[in-house]
Amino acid sequence: MITTSLIINSILAVIESFLATLAYAILFNVPKRYYVSCGVTGISGWILYLIMCRVTTVALASFVGTLAVVLISRILTVRKKCPITIFLISGIIPLVPGAGIYYTAYYLVTGQMALAAVKGLEAVKVAFAIVLGIIFVVSIPRDAFQLRYWRAKRKRKRLKNHGNV
Repeated sequence: MITTSLIINSILAVIESFLATLAYAILFNVPKRYYVSCGVTGISGWILYLIMCRVTTVALASFVGTLAVVLISRILTVRKKCPITIFLISGIIPLVPGAGIYYTAYYLVTGQMALAAVKGLEAVKVAFAIVLGIIFVVSIPRDAFQLRYWRAKRKRKRLKNHGNV
């Protein structure tokens, strides 16, 4: 059941992810003209993460969110002719398992080894999912994100099919 508090919390989470992404973009000296694009990148990953958390594990939700962040980063990189790190580093921040790492260290210091192992393993799974998401999308050739690549491919296909008739 959807309640008013759920809707408000979801809206706040989206706004917070935009602000967190924007803050890291500022911290990493991203040019001002890319601030909104960085924020949109972070929001997209966070929204997918929240949706996927309802139906699957946190690690898989992080993987799907990372796929969105990296895919949008690749598209923006080609469109705006700038390095992918401008969008990727700040856009991935909402998905990083900071709380999991913190609680792992906390439980280690307080001597609660079982809880430290659980939180640590969960944080490692999320970190691994983020790495896999980045690798999957970055391994796609840059040309695949350019419109002229798809136009040329369609033209070659038409010429090939037309020649066979």
